[in-house]
Amino acid sequence: QVQLVESGGGLVQPGGSLRLSCAASGFTLDGYIIGWFRQVPGKEREGVACISSSDGSTYYADSVKGRFTISRDSAKNTVYLQMNSQKPEDTAVYYCAAVRFFTPLRLCVHPSFYNNWGQGTQVTVSS
Repeated sequence: QVQLVESGGGLVQPGGSLRLSCAASGFTLDGYIIGWFRQVPGKEREGVACISSSDGSTYYADSVKGRFTISRDSAKNTVYLQMNSQKPEDTAVYYCAAVRFFTPLRLCVHPSFYNNWGQGTQVTVSS
């Protein structure tokens, strides 16, 4: 059974950092694209970053470029999202999702391509 479990969310002050984890089970990440998305009530789910687990290629939304870093640990079958210099507008429920590799990678921030999702973890950026 394919399962994705997010963890690491919480409350952080503006300018602070958090690291989210996405642990995969029931499949290996090789050959998949893993994406991080976020959603606030009343808004569409937004793609934040994604990574090709096969070669480590990454893609970032402009809103987080230079502040967030996505990475993978193949041995742990886990993908991470390091979030630095956080802003109040980063507040959202963050989800990870998986899909078989496709090209071009720049399309990976579109949630419609994904068919496996985690349950989400809340991130709140507030003083």
